[in-house]
Amino acid sequence: MSKYLIIILTAFMASCGHPQYKDPHVVIETTFGDIELELYPGKAPKTVAAFLANIDAGVYKNASFYRVLKAEDLPTDFNTGIIQGGVWKGENLSAKPLHGIDHESTKQTGLSHIDGTISMARKDTGTATTEFFICIGDQSSLDFGRKGNPDGQGYAAFGTVFKGMDIVRKIQAQKSSGENFLNKIEIRSIRKI
Repeated sequence: MSKYLIIILTAFMASCGHPQYKDPHVVIETTFGDIELELYPGKAPKTVAAFLANIDAGVYKNASFYRVLKAEDLPTDFNTGIIQGGVWKGENLSAKPLHGIDHESTKQTGLSHIDGTISMARKDTGTATTEFFICIGDQSSLDFGRKGNPDGQGYAAFGTVFKGMDIVRKIQAQKSSGENFLNKIEIRSIRKI
């Protein structure tokens, strides 16, 4: 076999192991399975950069999904709402206080809070740091100009679930009291692909 053919085959086999995507992908590893996200730096550059910096800094060590919005009387396959995660209810004592991310509204990004959208949780605009949520079903009321929050600025959507909506729904279906899971859903890691 010629040396050039070996080089070409080696390069081809190496590229087969890890898909190449236009936009960055990350995996949220949970006790229920993996959720792969595709992030949109071309639309929400500041939010994506901050989320990736949090991953690089190890901020999400001891993170969890701790909050849920759902209709208690609907079966999992038809339920809508969100699951929220991060370190707010965690024990990451090494996490340093972070500066708020400049708010990138859905009016700026052109994104919407539809099924599978990942977005940053916040109080006031510019206060989002580490907490995020994943939409289940149409949550466009959380977009700019809608009534999903008092200031009308909406939340900063920055990506979507690429694989694993079945895991998102499985997490949403866990027992809860009000808006809190009875048992936090462990996030083992969040890593870049």
